[in-house]
Amino acid sequence: MEPLTEKQIRASFVNCTKGEAARLKLPADFGELPWEDLDFLGWRDPGAPLRAHLVLPPDAPGEAPVGISLRVPEKSRTSAVKSSLCRICLTGHASSGVALFAAPRAGAAGRDGNTVGLYICADLACPLYVRGKRQPALRSARYEESLNLEERIDRMRTNLFAFVESVRLPFGA
Repeated sequence: MEPLTEKQIRASFVNCTKGEAARLKLPADFGELPWEDLDFLGWRDPGAPLRAHLVLPPDAPGEAPVGISLRVPEKSRTSAVKSSLCRICLTGHASSGVALFAAPRAGAAGRDGNTVGLYICADLACPLYVRGKRQPALRSARYEESLNLEERIDRMRTNLFAFVESVRLPFGA
């Protein structure tokens, strides 16, 4: 992913107001992000811990990135025995390593309270898990895949784009 500017990020959000996008806090390590290892930028808002954000790079030259704002439920009970699977990168985690992220739909549907939710890595570091740059706490849940790295990255991107499109599309489309 090519590095994005703060202005590009704030202008990218499709499911929140311009005022909300202007108030969100960027990741604390924004200046040191490993852009070359990212297929999307995801972070929990340091100023509002129950909020998170995803920004996808432009699909083609001349296009703008697409960002969505997410809500995270308050802490729920987790089990040290159970494991969970991220629906974006398919990384297995201890149950606390995956969280349900809910995104208000774009436009009138979102203003009416319609949301789309998905279980995603709680730290939104899917690209780093896929590349093996970060390891989940629950190592015993790892499984061997026959897909190579490029195929795993493509699968992750396909899953992410499908989720983002479900946020962008009108309700019932």
